[in-house]
Amino acid sequence: MTDKIAASLRGHPIVTGFHDEPTGSIQYVVADPLTKRCAIIDPVLDFDPNSGATATRSADALLTHIKREGYELEWILDTHPHADHFSAAGYLRDRTRVPTAIGEKVVEVQRLWKGLYNLPETYRTDGSQWDRLFADGERFSIGDLEVEVMLTPGHTLASIAYRVGDTAFIHDTLFMPDSGSARADFPGGNAHALWASIQRIMALPDGTRLFTGHDYGPDGREPAWESTVARQRAENRHLTEFGTKEAFVRMREARDRELPMPKLILHSLQVNIRGGRLPEPETDGKRYLKIPLNALEGAAWGE
Repeated sequence: MTDKIAASLRGHPIVTGFHDEPTGSIQYVVADPLTKRCAIIDPVLDFDPNSGATATRSADALLTHIKREGYELEWILDTHPHADHFSAAGYLRDRTRVPTAIGEKVVEVQRLWKGLYNLPETYRTDGSQWDRLFADGERFSIGDLEVEVMLTPGHTLASIAYRVGDTAFIHDTLFMPDSGSARADFPGGNAHALWASIQRIMALPDGTRLFTGHDYGPDGREPAWESTVARQRAENRHLTEFGTKEAFVRMREARDRELPMPKLILHSLQVNIRGGRLPEPETDGKRYLKIPLNALEGAAWGE
């Protein structure tokens, strides 16, 4: 490889998205083209709420892709504790022995949901379920690619984005331009904070490739998950129509009041605050999920 070609690849990661149709989630493998080292971002553990069955098909597809491409896995990353799917971080950690990581404010989410689930005192709210907790502005590497952690709360209080070379993985802060922005009414969510996080992302260079966490194919279009800062600024329906903080917050809060809670929020959070691990087996050897009744209806979510 010539120096010129190497220079053109440096800072330009290879990104492969895997769309999970049941949840609309996007899982990512991001790789350094020079060293072939990679990370997984927001992996999904399959779950059927009707039968209670779990499976690892989605996560295994990521490992198959990594093996096929000749990559070496260095990190298993989550952007936040998800409300619509189970994280497969714990499963992948067990399979690969590769470290897991999330933002350091996950401990605040753990404390909040520990109360909502009435979890025992033995449940740890120190983030020790992950190998690494990232602070805002912290940097690490994937191969020779430098990664910057950006705290982007609003959708949840613990949400972070990963800026990798000329890309940023922005989870549920912004969707594709025709879908607008993420809701901010989950426990710990905040529309004012969401606006500030969006502005932080919009301050990145125009050509920055943005990879979102979900896509539901509005109006029947094919799922999509890549845009740019310039495109979002010009076309995002919530930014172009509600271009001030005041207008955006009014829109977001009014819209969120009309949205039903995600079907899996009460199922998934008790897994995801454990680092993507199912509850421990009980005396009969089976694992059980707790569903707190009336826990979200009319609750005060906090700031």
